[in-house]
Amino acid sequence: MKKAKRIIFITVIAVMLVGTFTFLWKKANPPKDQFEVVAPKVGNIERKTIATGKIEPRNEVLIKPQISGIITEIYKQAGDKVTAGEIIAKVKVIPEMVQINSAESRLNQASITLEQAQDDFSRVNKLYNSGVVSKEDFLKSQFQLKKAKEDKENAQDALTIIREGISKKSASYSTTQIRSTISGTILDVPVKVGNSVIQSNTFNDGTTIASVANLRDMIFKGKIDETEVGKIKENMPIALTLGALQDKKFDAILEYISPKGVEENGAILFEIKAAAKIPEHIFVRAGYSANAEIILDKREKVITIPESVVEFVNDTSYVNVLKSTGKEQLFEKKAVKLGLSDGINIEVKSGITTKDKLKGALIKKDEAKKQ
Repeated sequence: MKKAKRIIFITVIAVMLVGTFTFLWKKANPPKDQFEVVAPKVGNIERKTIATGKIEPRNEVLIKPQISGIITEIYKQAGDKVTAGEIIAKVKVIPEMVQINSAESRLNQASITLEQAQDDFSRVNKLYNSGVVSKEDFLKSQFQLKKAKEDKENAQDALTIIREGISKKSASYSTTQIRSTISGTILDVPVKVGNSVIQSNTFNDGTTIASVANLRDMIFKGKIDETEVGKIKENMPIALTLGALQDKKFDAILEYISPKGVEENGAILFEIKAAAKIPEHIFVRAGYSANAEIILDKREKVITIPESVVEFVNDTSYVNVLKSTGKEQLFEKKAVKLGLSDGINIEVKSGITTKDKLKGALIKKDEAKKQ
């Protein structure tokens, strides 16, 4: 019995000693770190900048009345297509009493003058037929009669225009009918039937009846930071992404760069405009938010590596090239000459080839065990 207990005791001590030595040995010789291996690739590098803005028509025309009054009819609504000269709305004139009284007075005066001219012409005509007065006096009397008739017609038209905004002579040029000045799509009709409107003149912009634009001629209008504005120029290609049509990209050509910046939230921004090329089968609404991708620089078919594998020491760039693939990875630090970067990948001009293997990110122990 004592012998059995002694054997068990010795066995336990031996196991404890072996476990302790094993633990101490592992602690003194931890497993070596394993790193991902990255291979250089041949590809393209593009450095881009993003400008935010919106899509809008190149020319948006505001249709305004040429006479003040009240909207009595609206024939079009937002989204309708119109041609130049097509009627959009109708205005009823609300005349001022002072103007009416003045116009009526002029008409009465013209009527009196006409009656007098008619009497004078009748008298002179009889005397001329009798050979009492000369032909010159007859023609002068006839001229005065014609002039009096014309004055009365003008006075009558003036009164009609004040009352109704239109006369018989100017029916085809009626200012009470608000017509579109261009062909396009109506973007907005901000007035309703019954609204009062003010005519457009030298002293007043007038009330907007409708806004019309050609939605086939659209531009991107956005802003770009001052750090990037010096790297762009007119006629550069742009790729547009619209917020409402994120699965599509549209080409555009940069047309305008503002010569003056504007400060917004502490940054100096410059306005840019680009002509958008919208396919005929795609309908783009005015005011869509958009992002413009502008390629500032590009390299094609060059050796590229992830920028994360590069180490920078002072003014020199290094990469770690794999030399051994045994139980322990051995790397050699090698200087490289770098080129264009897009923020993720970077161009390598010299120092390595596509056959080299580079030190990447550290592999976590849990992932190493799974491997």
